[in-house]
Amino acid sequence: MLSLYQPGTGLLHRAPTGPKALALAVVVLGLSFLPSSWWAAGVAVAVPPLGYAVAGLGPRTLFRQLLALRWLLAITLGFQLVFLSPEAAAANTSRVLATILLASLLVFTTRITDLLDAVEKVLAPTARWGLDPARASLLLSITITTVPVLARLGAGVREAQRARGARASLARFVIPFLVVSLKHADELGEALTARGVR
Repeated sequence: MLSLYQPGTGLLHRAPTGPKALALAVVVLGLSFLPSSWWAAGVAVAVPPLGYAVAGLGPRTLFRQLLALRWLLAITLGFQLVFLSPEAAAANTSRVLATILLASLLVFTTRITDLLDAVEKVLAPTARWGLDPARASLLLSITITTVPVLARLGAGVREAQRARGARASLARFVIPFLVVSLKHADELGEALTARGVR
């Protein structure tokens, strides 16, 4: 499995995995309950930079994430502007942005093995009802790491297009991005099968 962990000594790097994940989940939940207003959009936009600063990752990592997410944000905002007011569309899009960036923050500051162990411990009581905690923790960990991995694949596609002199275009971006995403999914499936996960 591709790990996006970035070694560091920041507060979030040193924090135990369970409390850290819970704290980030509470922040995301709190943002989701904010009203669809301009001030709520401002709060949602301000939270990720604060989190990245606390983690000691710096503005460069945050900027790379924002750059990788630009098409997703443009599509999300565009569709919402069709059905909602500009205020509600901005608030909802900023919440989506904050959620993705905070999920990335968890992945950047936590080793995959630590994340798997934490989720498996939380799900251990469900074994009595027939749920396999190890398999469930693997599924959740893969889900959490998918967004940053796709963002990195998207950035790679765009860099390759720029190297060939292609202009930025959603139509030119989508097909190569789908190809590399499906290739990554195949490789991940093969890796899991090779380890006996079915």
